[in-house]
Amino acid sequence: MPTEPDVPTVSQVVHRAATVCDPEGDDEGLARLLERFEDHDEPITAETDVESMLAESTRTLDPEGERPAIRMAAAEATYLAHRRTQISSEREELLRLAARAEFKDNPPPAVAEWLGAEGIKF
Repeated sequence: MPTEPDVPTVSQVVHRAATVCDPEGDDEGLARLLERFEDHDEPITAETDVESMLAESTRTLDPEGERPAIRMAAAEATYLAHRRTQISSEREELLRLAARAEFKDNPPPAVAEWLGAEGIKF
């Protein structure tokens, strides 16, 4: 009987991050982010530089950095890539933990405003 949980795929991590940032699935940018990674079925541990991979995709989708949900989804996916046991945690907790970890408790103003609108205090 295995004692470790299965390692999620890149696609699963990005999907969870997008769902955390957009539970209703209304954000077009996050839908495009999901499309970019939908066929990435390799384990997240196989990706040697998750942060760069996500940064490249977010720059393509949001070159001016004006879409805080996309920036936060990338931060969330990066967080979950390194803290895989947290993947099933509650939305609010994941947003708070990812903001703290990935932005060093100092998210960019647009992201901080977005988090506040989502009811997240950090």
